[in-house]
Amino acid sequence: MSDSNTEGVEETGAAVAVAEAPEETVDIDVEALENEGDIAADYIEGLLDIADFDGDIDMDVEGDRAMVSVVGATLDELIGEKGEVLEALQELTRLAVHRATGNRSRLMLDIGGFRDSRRKALTKVGAEAAAEVKKTGEVKPLAPMTPFERKVVHDAIAAAGLRSESEGEEPNRYVVVHPVG
Repeated sequence: MSDSNTEGVEETGAAVAVAEAPEETVDIDVEALENEGDIAADYIEGLLDIADFDGDIDMDVEGDRAMVSVVGATLDELIGEKGEVLEALQELTRLAVHRATGNRSRLMLDIGGFRDSRRKALTKVGAEAAAEVKKTGEVKPLAPMTPFERKVVHDAIAAAGLRSESEGEEPNRYVVVHPVG
């Protein structure tokens, strides 16, 4: 499944095919998401204790995802140079939630506001790419990004009224911005 802003996208290898999907409403089980957040917070708190890091944990539900944020003074080591440690911790946390609930989690973990600041920068990247494609009328591929980064860029491009798709294979998947038409 591609993480583009087009609904019902099917993927085969590195090629992407776009199909129409019917509108559907999704009921969000806030209680289940809050439970995911509680499990994740307990897991992260245990990791912080083991690693002797200080941090406060905030939980929230945003849309259809549980959000867990860790804020504190010296958390750069838990983020990594480009967020790679944060990505790994998020996957471990999702596995802990899955083990406890039996359900796949789409939980989002943020440490030290990294994802929030990254979201702002990526929104700007998406808006600038959309403006360039509108001006030139040419398809524009962007640099490889993580799934989180691609999602933010897809959203910014959709907000500008253009279409985008993810192409390639991990870890080199990237967003391609298409002109209207």
